[in-house]
Amino acid sequence: MSASDPLQAGLGRALGEVWGEAPAIENLQIASAGARRRNVLFDAVRGAERVPLVATIIPNPAMQVMDVEVEVAGLRLAQEQGMPVPHVHGVWADRSYVGGPFFISERVEGETIPRQVLRLVEAEPSLGPKLATQCGHALGRLHAADPAKAHPGLNRPPAGRSIFDHALEGAEALIRELLQPSPSFRLGLRWLERHTPSRPDRLAVLHGDFRNGNLIVGPDGLRAALDWEVGHVGDPMEDLGWLCMRMWRFRNDDLEVGGFGSRRELRAGYEAGGGSWRADAFHWWKTLSTLRWGLGLAGQAKAHLDGSVPSIIMAASGRRVAELEYDLLMLLQGPAPAGETGS
Repeated sequence: MSASDPLQAGLGRALGEVWGEAPAIENLQIASAGARRRNVLFDAVRGAERVPLVATIIPNPAMQVMDVEVEVAGLRLAQEQGMPVPHVHGVWADRSYVGGPFFISERVEGETIPRQVLRLVEAEPSLGPKLATQCGHALGRLHAADPAKAHPGLNRPPAGRSIFDHALEGAEALIRELLQPSPSFRLGLRWLERHTPSRPDRLAVLHGDFRNGNLIVGPDGLRAALDWEVGHVGDPMEDLGWLCMRMWRFRNDDLEVGGFGSRRELRAGYEAGGGSWRADAFHWWKTLSTLRWGLGLAGQAKAHLDGSVPSIIMAASGRRVAELEYDLLMLLQGPAPAGETGS
């Protein structure tokens, strides 16, 4: 496509700085329909070698959640910990290359679309439990990292403050920004204030959005974790609660972990990876995650309506807010035992 010529030139120039010679850029394909980022698949050819790569580009500064250098530092730390992630070849904040900050990573083959992931699981019943265990192990390895090794720009809770109070203040601020009142979200916030869980022994580096939809999965299971733009330091159980929200099960509600596995399998993998499971904190963070995502969807719809981020994907987010209100109310009834159907 002729419109891709500037993109080809920019990618070639960037890789040339890293590799010492500019490769030929071939087979460009826009892969992502996401609201915030653009993923470009391409091959970099140098001599007889053809390297399949992905460029992750943030074309609109209003959509940038985290500096790309900070995001890439999280990816590289995760790789050092033995967590499956794409290897990053380089990162550039300069917009002159491709029209926005970006990084280039290896292209890992596999399924990322949740329904396609679940079709793999349906075709091979042993894959679901294996995948849930692998997810737990991957998070256990990440959470074992020393937060002091993380990039200084990574978000951290304020010193001397309760991590739970800090999280609740953030949720309350989002509730105040709603275009219309939500008694369900207010009730959820009050419940969370009254049921703060046990404190973690230590804080950890978190992925922040580890779920079905941000994973690359093959017949052998988990191949890579994607989308590190909301990584931060926090309670390790936050990542696990987020993964187990009903929203990420895609109609397989009886399988708590992404619609493909059970909590028991997740916990076994997590503890084998070095993590320490806290049941009260798991339910608390799953409840707060549900509240946060409902507020996040409402905020995305608002961003479209006020014109700050005009996008049909952002607009469509608003239709799911009521679903999150329902999920939240179900969670306020208390935790379901591991392995049982429930929110």
